[in-house]
Amino acid sequence: MSTDVFTVLGAQGFVGQALSQWLSARGHEVHTPARQLSPTELSASLRGHVVYCIGLTADFRSRPWDTVDAHVGVLRQLLADGQFASLTYLSSTRVYLGGDTGHEDAPLTVRPEAPDQLYNLSKLMGESLCHAAHRPERPVRVVRLSNVVGGDLTSDNFIYALLREALATGAIQLNSSLDSAKDYIALADVTSMLEHIASYGQARCYNLASGQQLSHRDILQFICNTTKAHVTINGGAKETRFPSINIDRLKKEFNFTPISPLYTLRAFLNETT
Repeated sequence: MSTDVFTVLGAQGFVGQALSQWLSARGHEVHTPARQLSPTELSASLRGHVVYCIGLTADFRSRPWDTVDAHVGVLRQLLADGQFASLTYLSSTRVYLGGDTGHEDAPLTVRPEAPDQLYNLSKLMGESLCHAAHRPERPVRVVRLSNVVGGDLTSDNFIYALLREALATGAIQLNSSLDSAKDYIALADVTSMLEHIASYGQARCYNLASGQQLSHRDILQFICNTTKAHVTINGGAKETRFPSINIDRLKKEFNFTPISPLYTLRAFLNETT
């Protein structure tokens, strides 16, 4: 196996930490700059293939300025001043919300007046900067990441929040419909595919997902069967459903076969409880 040099930005976060550990275990030289560095200092610290995992997730609503800085401001400085072999920017499959299809080239729908759309709009601005900065000799790629399953129970992911509630109280209060559905992907798939995309990716944008929709009903059935927790559906719970995420590009280029999200969830629950 050939080895490369990687810089993982946001290595203190859920995905960044797992990716750093994976790359190190694979024998690569991995740099993880401290989060308190200024954008100028961060630009000077870049080495080799850069994977941009900086971002906010569950707390973006209460931290709008930090969200834009993380998804756009710091990125702008790195793309303008940084020296690197390639840069891979982690966006999100949330950008497909409200759309008809989850293909990388599909038109997207945004509503700037909706509070939840700040996350999507800032991620899309980051994507746009990446496309503007791309050069054949210095490729800049976008990875739209699905909801990740596996790893640390302290993650802000929806599934982990349900698990913590079930384990702590024996009960789950659900604010959305059981028919709501999302795509989930195993953490092991995320780390291995990010390595390949950063090193060899030929396209400019990839969906990194399982291509399978999991409903809240499926997830709660697994959690409740394991923890024996009871579920209460709050009145007025709304259904949220994303279009199916297309992963044909990843399959064709890398022969990608995702691990079943249900299998991953079962293994994670067995380890946790």
